[in-house]
Amino acid sequence: MPHPVISATGLFTPSHSISNAELVASFNEYVERHNAANADAISTGEIAALEPSSVEFIEKASGIQARHVVDKANVLDPDTMCPRISERGNDELSIMAEIGVAAARQALDRAGRDASDVDAVLCAASNMQRAYPAMAIEIQHALGIDGFGFDMNVACSSATFGIQTAADYIRAGNAKSVLVVSPEITSGHLNWRDRDSHFIFGDVATAVLVEDVSLAPASHWDILGTKLKTVFSNNIRNNFGFLNRTAPETRDAADKLFVQEGRKVFKEVVPMVASMICEEADRLGIEPSSLRRLWLHQANAGMNRLIAQKVLGHEASADESPTVLDTYANTSSAGSIIAFHKHSDDLEVGDVGLICSFGAGYSAGTVFVRRAGV
Repeated sequence: MPHPVISATGLFTPSHSISNAELVASFNEYVERHNAANADAISTGEIAALEPSSVEFIEKASGIQARHVVDKANVLDPDTMCPRISERGNDELSIMAEIGVAAARQALDRAGRDASDVDAVLCAASNMQRAYPAMAIEIQHALGIDGFGFDMNVACSSATFGIQTAADYIRAGNAKSVLVVSPEITSGHLNWRDRDSHFIFGDVATAVLVEDVSLAPASHWDILGTKLKTVFSNNIRNNFGFLNRTAPETRDAADKLFVQEGRKVFKEVVPMVASMICEEADRLGIEPSSLRRLWLHQANAGMNRLIAQKVLGHEASADESPTVLDTYANTSSAGSIIAFHKHSDDLEVGDVGLICSFGAGYSAGTVFVRRAGV
């Protein structure tokens, strides 16, 4: 009977990084200009003055210290404060496909696999740069894969939803090797002029090669079980889409970018995710406190601490619940995969861990894995 495993992962990291100090300097310059230009309206109470940000505020609110982006100069320009990515011709590889292909090739190399061995590509990410043709099909074409591909969007949970989908294809015998690629250019949906969220997101791409165990290298990860959950909520929302003909440029169009009710998200998502993890662990016969490592979605350090504590029964160490949030920021669906990619090689045969993501929707996905023999 087919048995899906994770053979390897891949990671592409943009070369540009923005520190909190750089980001705060840019944001505060924008605030100073805005308040000066609107001094009369502010003095009469017609509009409220904007408040400056600070490194201390950002790190206390999120645990983020830096983030990688594909376009640093325009993000930090107070006159622009968003990425400016040149459009490419239809005969050129798109930027999302480009970074997705880079991550996918690394995953294939690490597994000792050729692209011709792959049956399918799932592009699982928060935002697609176009409606069609699918980014997955473009990545498939660039890699030279003879099979099929499609895009899927479940916001920050896209990668774990993609892993379960890939595993289901393998269990059903419809594929033996599936690439789940998550190119996340989240700098494009972030309102860099909003004090409460201007620090949250960064850019990256990840890839997960899910295969039948008969193809996998000796050192792989058995997928013990997966669980997906969605509950509708408006507390994280982005209203931009093909019915909006131009990209938002002002705060008046803020709802066309990422918006959230952070306190409500924290209060509602933490217990939902912790309960989901424990219930699925019980179904699989796994004692939650025995989990060797938790690779959690990298959105907020406080959320991760509390979820890990509820699951493990004690405050998790950095070894038990590693973070990449400090240097990558929130990379949406890619976050838990980055953590797994960077912090899994040291686990021993038989160790059991959890890849878990959660976010807008609400959505949440769990993938329980066990290290197989080397």
